[in-house]
Amino acid sequence: MASRLPGGTPRERPEVSVVIPTYDRLDVLPEVLAALESQRDAPPFEVIVVDDGSTDGTDRFLESWLPPYQATVLAQDNAGPAAARNRGVAAARGRWVAFLGDDTVPEPGWMAAHRAAHRARGDGRELAVIGYTRWHPRMETTPFLEYINEYGLQFGYALIEDKEDVPFNFFYTSNLSLTREALLEEPFDLRFPYPAWEDIEASYRMKQKGLQLVYEPAARVLHDHPTDLARFAVRQEKAGYSAVVFYGLHPELGSFLGIGPDGPPPVPRGFKPWCQKVLARALHSMHSVQALMPKKAERLWDEALRIEYIHGLTRGWQDQAHRQ
Repeated sequence: MASRLPGGTPRERPEVSVVIPTYDRLDVLPEVLAALESQRDAPPFEVIVVDDGSTDGTDRFLESWLPPYQATVLAQDNAGPAAARNRGVAAARGRWVAFLGDDTVPEPGWMAAHRAAHRARGDGRELAVIGYTRWHPRMETTPFLEYINEYGLQFGYALIEDKEDVPFNFFYTSNLSLTREALLEEPFDLRFPYPAWEDIEASYRMKQKGLQLVYEPAARVLHDHPTDLARFAVRQEKAGYSAVVFYGLHPELGSFLGIGPDGPPPVPRGFKPWCQKVLARALHSMHSVQALMPKKAERLWDEALRIEYIHGLTRGWQDQAHRQ
């Protein structure tokens, strides 16, 4: 199903196509779309929402949605965000595609900041811009959430050393802009079983062809995705599984992915890892304790998540062996 909604100037070709894949986030998606109405100094733009088989009433909401800007709604059976992004890019009319998550609410200057970042660097085809994502104010920001956003496995913005030369693994499609041409040439690979690594793998291919990834912290979005250490651990297990697919495509990245020709490292077992896991969970929301020993808490979180990642690597490696 595809429908083009009224809005904007009918004959005006957009400069930017905002692509939003969505799956069962009706609690936040309307806020994301409403925030696009309030963009200041934005270039001509359109919005493309790809409903990836939602079951929470998203389809009914989108049928009645009447935005003031040009918009297109696409629907597909659930196939994952990579397929949804590819479909949105195929339908885009702008030279630039800006990706948002269905749970990342753009601040009023978001689109103008992305567009200005491209313009300041010559509007080149091989340029991509990531913005800054922070937690939504309505979320209780625990020490664990602050850590994974700034230094850990969620985003890690504080780890960016050079804003003009950002490594390929910071290619976050919840707040990203680049040319449609580059995306058509190097689309997202559909072989990843979970929403993990598929964006980074596309970035790796693009980097090999000359992509420059830069960081523009003024392009800000608010991330409403409740999580804690236990839920993030589940995410990391799935990331480990998907890393086996990544390794199969690019074995030269084995050390980066934590896997080699003989498979993943052994899963740590015994009393010590169990104690570390229990303590890591206890510390994830204790502001006072974490403030007294922040590095200890961070090491425990990293180790607990590393173990879950290795579990995923092991499961993915075993499944791969069974298929061969």
